[in-house]
Formats: sequence, structure tokens, C-alpha cells
Amino acid sequence: MYYVSLIAGVMDLLHAFGPSLLSPMVLAFGLGLFATLVRSELKIPEPLSAALTIYLLLAIGLKGGAKLDGVMPGDILRPLLLALGLCAAIPGWSYAILRRLGRFDATNAGAIAAHYGSVSVVTFGACLAFLESRQVTAEPFMPALLAVMEVPAILVALYLVRRADPVGAGGLEPARAALGFTALPVAAPAGRPRVLHELLTSKGIMLLLGGLLIGWVSGKKGFEQVAPLFDVPFKGVLTLFLLEMGLVTGRRLRDLKTAGVFLCGFAIVMPLLHGLLGVALGRWAGLGVGGATVLGTLAASASYIAAPAAVRIALPAANPAYYLTAALVITFPFNVVIGIPVYFGFARWLAGAG
Repeated sequence: MYYVSLIAGVMDLLHAFGPSLLSPMVLAFGLGLFATLVRSELKIPEPLSAALTIYLLLAIGLKGGAKLDGVMPGDILRPLLLALGLCAAIPGWSYAILRRLGRFDATNAGAIAAHYGSVSVVTFGACLAFLESRQVTAEPFMPALLAVMEVPAILVALYLVRRADPVGAGGLEPARAALGFTALPVAAPAGRPRVLHELLTSKGIMLLLGGLLIGWVSGKKGFEQVAPLFDVPFKGVLTLFLLEMGLVTGRRLRDLKTAGVFLCGFAIVMPLLHGLLGVALGRWAGLGVGGATVLGTLAASASYIAAPAAVRIALPAANPAYYLTAALVITFPFNVVIGIPVYFGFARWLAGAG
């Protein structure tokens, strides 16, 4: 019976790759990559790119908040604690591996670990689109997990660097400023109100949690009023954003030579392991196939919005060719094209085996 379930899981996995590779989102990413390689004049204006990011963050929050109608607090407690544990543990062992096996210095190891401990909202959106195309639903509180997993992992990684190199790290305050946190006096007590204030005033967290709150308060009927803007066009906007990501990735392909073989392997193997771990823990926490797939995708994703902003200021000595190439050029396309179908197939196999 075990081998039958295993074979069925492999078949599901292979079947999942076809639609993923031929989806408009992935093909748009490929178009952007191709346009850069042939030196096309195709470009996405920077203001439009920023607007697309704001749209995606707010749309994910609104849709998730509307789905929270009727969800009991007890249903989200275990997955929430699990998500926090993942975003604290992943930068820890990633930092150790980069230091001991990759022979990276503390600054670069911490910078890379910060990116892999945090999460990618675009990869999250691609996962939702993938599940929707297969008519698989995820738990409505998944956008809340996305919101809480973005920032803590960055601070954990920067703390590790500060502990190893107190002078070179420059402290955590610059990173908080880069993430959009309001500056506070040095003498202010680092209590719970201060931490809560910093988290809620982050730009990305404000849009996600604000959207969640608006969607939850207005409910499903309220969301129907804005659905023509934030629901139906979501995949189209995501397609445009992935086109931009393809253009950006193509411009950084030359950095693969600088990254080295170890980092290239790290950028594929570690997200794959993190994704499978996230799926397994998600199933253990009671999430369905869709929810476990999303949690695995979050664990596997690497930030290229919040983390680079923090690292550029907090760790100016870190080499962008390392952390940006690994997160954006390698891990992001790997997850969109290969990773998400793998996590989905693994989640289905675990559900069948259970």
C-alpha cells in the first residue's frame, strides 16, 4: 500500500509540472528573461513596478481577510506558532551552513540567511494562482502567516552577524529603518509595545495586515464591492509583475559567475528542503493540501524586497552579487517553475498516505 501511494504521488507530481510550465505567469517570466538576453528595449517603468507591488500586497490581504469570516481563533494558533518557529530556525541553520560549509564570512552569511529566512510575497501569490488553477483551496488565514514571517527572520539573521562581528554589523536599528520602521529614541524601553509598533509600521506589513483587517471587517459582502479590482485582475497583475521579475533576473544572470558553485547549490537545495519541511509540518499542524503547499512555499521562498532593503543599510559590506543572485536569479524561478509543483505533489502524497 505504501509503494502504491508513493507511485501515485510521483505521478501527481509529474502531472503538476505541465500546467505550471505553461501558465501565463511562468511564460511571462520567461518572456522577460528572453527579452533581456536578446537586449530588447522592453522595460517596465519603475513607478508601475512599485504600483504592482502595492496592489499585490493589498489584494492578498483583502482576499485573505474576507475569507477569515467565520474562522475560529483556535484554528490559526498552531499554524501561526509553527510559522514563527520556521522563520526563526531557517536563518539560524542557513547561517551556520554558509559559515561552516560555504566558508562565507559572518557579514555575507548573515545577509544571505536573512533573505532565505524571510518570505517572498510574489512567490506566495504564484502559489495561490497555482492552487486556484487546480481548484484547490487553502486555509483563509495563510496571508496572515505571510505577514508575520516577513520581518522576524531578518532580525534573527542580523543578530547572528552582530554577535559574531559587533563592530561590522552596525546594530539592528539601521535594518529597522530600512524596513520602514519609525525611528525611536535609543533610551526607549524595548518592551512589547515598541516591538508591536515597529512590526505594524513596516510598509509591507501595513499593507498586508491592513488589508487583512479591512477584508475581515467588511466581510465577504464588503469584498464583493471591490472584487472587480482586487480579485478578477489579480492573475493579470501578477503576470505583469513576473514579466518585470524576468527582466530583472535577466540583467543579473552574469552574477552567477560570482556566486560560485556552492551558493548556486545552496539556492536550490535549501529551498527544496525548507519547502518539504514546511509541507510536512503544515500537514502535522492540521492544514489541508492547499494550506500545507502554501506553508511549504513560504518556507522555501527567499525575500528580494524587504530583506535587500534591510541588508543594504545594516550590512553595507555584504556583497549584493551573493544575496540578490541567490534569491532572485536562482531560488525565485526555481520555486515558480519547479518548487511549487513539488510541494503540491508532496502535500497530496502525504494526504493520501495519511
